[in-house]
Amino acid sequence: MTVSTAELLDLALRVAAEAGSLVRRLREEAEVSVAATKSSPTDVVTESDRASERLIRDALLTARPGDGFLGEEGGSADGSSGVHWVVDPIDGTVNYLYGLPTYAVSIAAEVDGEVVVGVVHNPVSSETWSAVRGEGAWLAGRRLQVSQVSVPEGALVGTGFGYDPGVRARQGAAVATLLAQVRDIRRAGAASLDLCSVATGRLDAYVEQGLAPWDLAAGGLIAAEAGARVAGLGGAEAGRRLVVAANPVLFSALEPLLSEAGFGTA
Repeated sequence: MTVSTAELLDLALRVAAEAGSLVRRLREEAEVSVAATKSSPTDVVTESDRASERLIRDALLTARPGDGFLGEEGGSADGSSGVHWVVDPIDGTVNYLYGLPTYAVSIAAEVDGEVVVGVVHNPVSSETWSAVRGEGAWLAGRRLQVSQVSVPEGALVGTGFGYDPGVRARQGAAVATLLAQVRDIRRAGAASLDLCSVATGRLDAYVEQGLAPWDLAAGGLIAAEAGARVAGLGGAEAGRRLVVAANPVLFSALEPLLSEAGFGTA
């Protein structure tokens, strides 16, 4: 069956905007508190996460009842259409909890296992990044292009840390080693927005271990469609072990530094 990526994109854009309006309204109207924790006491869930995922799942599967679904908060559905949605209802929940303006709704559509559409929406800034495989990445009607910084010492690098204390300590040590070799490090707290920052040229590179599919799917496509190489080290695919995103020349220059610093080993 032929799937229209234009139709998938239009649906993802609409639903991301609706979910973004919901979570922003919930944040403004009531005090947000932790509803549960997952992998550790620092890995939190709010009722807004759950409400956003319900809205997204219901909207997507009402519009396309044969599709599959995977959400961070446990929502899943098998599908028969070949289309599978991968969703983070609030990427950057800790930022959301504290009222920091760096969080996003992330929606990606896979067709036969390949991500073909990605949308990342920041409800606070009202920015919406989008991409269709083979058709580029876009923000506010502007086609995006990654920065052309080619040397590590000139690169502003984004990163993040896992929730397990032992893993976080090893990741911190790796970042400390890298810090002396690049322009500077930024830690915003939302992987999807970091990948979009690479696409937009606000970051020259991004590296993080431990990303789940919903962290990577939409933002990874957007960065790749803006010209980034998005992969692991040594030819590995991007995934839980490591995600690196940068223009291909900078990626190659960073790769030995990241390996020596210990990225991908935690």
